[in-house]
Amino acid sequence: MNAVLNDLGQHWALYAAIPFVAALIGYVTKRVAIEMMFRPLEFVGIKPLLGWQGVVPKHGGRMAAVATDLLTTNLLDLKEIFDRIDPDLITRQIEQPLLKAVDDIARGVLEEYHPRMWEVMPSMAQELLIKQVQASTPRLVRELMDELRENLDEVLDVKHMTVQTLTRDKKLLVKLIRETSRPEMGFIARAGIVFGFTLGIVQAFTWAFTKEPLVLPIFGAVVGLFTDWLAIKLIFVPRDPIRLGPLTFQGKFQKRKAEVARQYGEIIAHEVLTVPNLMEAVLTGPRSDRLLAMVQRTVAKAVDEQTSVAKPLVALAIGGQRLQEMKTAAARRAVESFPATVRQAEGYLTQAMDVAQMVEYRMLRLTPLQYEGLLRPAFRQDEWKLIAVGGFIGFLVGELQVLLMLH
Repeated sequence: MNAVLNDLGQHWALYAAIPFVAALIGYVTKRVAIEMMFRPLEFVGIKPLLGWQGVVPKHGGRMAAVATDLLTTNLLDLKEIFDRIDPDLITRQIEQPLLKAVDDIARGVLEEYHPRMWEVMPSMAQELLIKQVQASTPRLVRELMDELRENLDEVLDVKHMTVQTLTRDKKLLVKLIRETSRPEMGFIARAGIVFGFTLGIVQAFTWAFTKEPLVLPIFGAVVGLFTDWLAIKLIFVPRDPIRLGPLTFQGKFQKRKAEVARQYGEIIAHEVLTVPNLMEAVLTGPRSDRLLAMVQRTVAKAVDEQTSVAKPLVALAIGGQRLQEMKTAAARRAVESFPATVRQAEGYLTQAMDVAQMVEYRMLRLTPLQYEGLLRPAFRQDEWKLIAVGGFIGFLVGELQVLLMLH
């Protein structure tokens, strides 16, 4: 015992440094583990032997699917979102580009499919025809909106759209998880300092009594392994608040539910379910042909209304097949003009749909287990690798401590 006390007295500075080094191990291993979750976005190294890709971008497709399932099952009601859009108000918002689009479509189709008739028509007659079509457009927009509402699932595959968006843009997927879990990541790193320092005190006394070279690297590995594992667990558990006297214990992520709901809703509204993304999904997604068919019916109805009095004569002059081709061409051009036309109402649509508010409201009503599913998949797949890296780095630093203590 005297020998131990003498050694402690002679090398007190080295012994005093051990807890601080252990705290540093705890912090560094956590920071490395955190960065390994998100970086690099693409694989760096030699496949398949050596290298690394961030856990989140590596499993982007699976994580995007998990996030999408949560979003579409529990957080969104697309029909309710589209019901918030006022057809009359959106028609007024897009009035000018809509009238111009109708003018361009009508002139273009007539010039292409019946140029002789269009050329011999007096300018006044041409303008009158265009004005008649334009006058009926607001009603047609309302009818199309009503049909879209009733058949929304037929024209928009929101699951496909969301998975495609998050898979295609790995930075966005990383941002979605990292921004909503930033305090938890900071907590993991800080927890490494506390846990590491505590274990370092035990480590110092163990070295003093044993002088066993393996003690420091083993303790370093334990610090890395245990603190990584414990810090991750403390993010999620306990799910529900547990009160012990004046103290209340709850997983850090669970405790921040209100803040996370607000952040998540904002990111989904401004980065994922945006008006341009929704338009792209409707126009180019796997169900875009159904939208075209819907527009074709609306356009055909409009053409028939305009030619109702002289329909037999029009069909005779143009030909039934040619008339049908004109309707199809007009519908196709109408769909192509959608993005430019709707862009004028993007601000109104974003405000009216209020996706952020819906996501926030519904997330606050998730059960603790459902809410945990927002972040837990980011850890679960390769959690053991992150913990193992912490243990490996801790072991190496412990070896360096041995060299310092002995030499």
